[in-house]
Amino acid sequence: MRTTAGSLRELLSGGDRRSQALSHLVLARVRGDRRRIEELARLTADEDWLVAMRALDLLEKLAHEDVSSVESHKHVFLGDLADSDKWEIRLQVVRALPLFEWAAAERRRAVAILTRDVEFPQSFVRAWALDSLATFAEADPTLRPVVDRQLRAFERSGRKSLQARARHIRERWAKRARSTGNP
Repeated sequence: MRTTAGSLRELLSGGDRRSQALSHLVLARVRGDRRRIEELARLTADEDWLVAMRALDLLEKLAHEDVSSVESHKHVFLGDLADSDKWEIRLQVVRALPLFEWAAAERRRAVAILTRDVEFPQSFVRAWALDSLATFAEADPTLRPVVDRQLRAFERSGRKSLQARARHIRERWAKRARSTGNP
């Protein structure tokens, strides 16, 4: 049975910011018919920020599974949502940015978002912004000093979550250096 875009919206509506509504059903429907990714992408502009956040969350999940399935909609992660005052939306943005290939100007915007959000008040956003920035730095050594500076700040922060993220990034970089023979 083919459902309408409105029904996807209905499944993503309701609850509060901690709730995922019926996102799992939307994800199943979109996985069953990848053409529905277009509908999901449109819902990231919904007037209800919870619907927009849940749609963005699902796009990020789909990108982790198969980045090419979301490629034509990747710009939602660079648009107005990246400047949201809602930490839940910014979290989805910073987690998704390193998944995609970006043209030079887009990449500058992505790096600017991550660099800015490493200072965001909410620690989940900060931690994932640095993790994503570190991923960009793996391909662009000019970003390494910025990441190193933030890693030291995270390690001194007194926040266990930030210290753990810094440790994780350093371990990932060390493993990569061992496997490639590069420092």
